[in-house]
Amino acid sequence: MRDVNVFCFKRALPRMSWSPRNLFNLWQRSIGPKQRGTNFFKSTTTLFQNRWQSKALVRAYHGDFINEKIFKRWYLPSTLPDVRPRRSANSTTDAVGLARWARKDRVADKEARLREEEDAKGLAPVGSLMLSEIERRIDVVVFRACLASSVYEARRLVIHGDVLLNGKKHQNANTRLAPGDMVSVDPAAIRFLRPLDGKKTEVNEEEESDEAAEDAEASAAEAEAPEQFEAKTKAKPAAKPGPTGPQYPWNRKDKADLTPFHPPPFSSPWMFIPAYIEPSFATCSAIYLRHPTARPGYSEIPTPYDADGEVIRFAWEWYAKVRPRVRSKSQLARMPENR
Repeated sequence: MRDVNVFCFKRALPRMSWSPRNLFNLWQRSIGPKQRGTNFFKSTTTLFQNRWQSKALVRAYHGDFINEKIFKRWYLPSTLPDVRPRRSANSTTDAVGLARWARKDRVADKEARLREEEDAKGLAPVGSLMLSEIERRIDVVVFRACLASSVYEARRLVIHGDVLLNGKKHQNANTRLAPGDMVSVDPAAIRFLRPLDGKKTEVNEEEESDEAAEDAEASAAEAEAPEQFEAKTKAKPAAKPGPTGPQYPWNRKDKADLTPFHPPPFSSPWMFIPAYIEPSFATCSAIYLRHPTARPGYSEIPTPYDADGEVIRFAWEWYAKVRPRVRSKSQLARMPENR
């Protein structure tokens, strides 16, 4: 195994997994005691150490199964986005004051209005977009669509031939999808479609026995005191049936044809599906709609850290210095499949 202690509590590096140990590490880094390690406002470490630690945290979650050299060469954008503001507040104030002194009121008003609009909107967290190439991988898309419990299991499903890409078997887990690609997973290989240690069958049997007992009690009460039984039934109005139709499958009486889905109960606070993926649990498939984007105050890149926080910015600064310069033809021939 590549890393046996990948969910180490001491390091507390979050991964793409719904394992209980990983969720504990995710709690430690989000609201737990390890959160202080990502606060660099008051830090005794050097700038180099802060950047290296941020890079380690970001890479642990985003593509830790990818070699660092391959990540820098093929999974970083050719031009990394600038996460710093283009102009400072002092330069804008000086420009407005200079325009006022030169009696160019229209220019000064325009400059001041642009500054107010930028302050109101804020800057888009474009630093998180350096991880968009990771989100295009077929194994990551299978995990994000909630068809696998971890990205490691999704990678295993792809390699073992349990995943179809646009209806054809695809066994290259390094493939980056294009908008409109559909990924299908063999239902027999999805762990969430299996009962949790037979508990579902036991629960159904208990419910059936409870219903039978209630029916027996009701029939006995009706036989002993029919007048009292009629009064109780009249006092309690019947429940109003819910809306029916194909858009309300949970209100149907016959649910035998619905796809069973048994996610682990502890994953419910963390389970979500990004906006750029459209899954279909009835067919065990997902469509990669588009590339993830970012706008002021929001980023579609799923990450356990602040998309515009110091961890992402320091990681960007690290890779801005170590990104590859030239890509030769021999290197381009070894590039992972990019649809």
